Amino acid sequence: MQSTFDKILDTSGLRCPEPVMLLHNEIRRSKAGATIKVIATDPSTERDIPRFCQFLGHELLSMSQQEGLYCYLIRKA
Repeated sequence: MQSTFDKILDTSGLRCPEPVMLLHNEIRRSKAGATIKVIATDPSTERDIPRFCQFLGHELLSMSQQEGLYCYLIRKA
């Protein structure tokens, strides 16, 4: 698993659809190949972020959940 990233996006406390909307904005601002770490507390991100990546062609490098925090590492296509 890659442990470094170019940007961190903390969406803690936000509910659907805000985490994905903020991720979309961050992806648009980032260069191709950039890695973004997303931290979330909304369980629906387990469904929404992988679908977002699949739909737009970004690479979901990792996802994990521990003690109510959901972490994702995404590489922009």
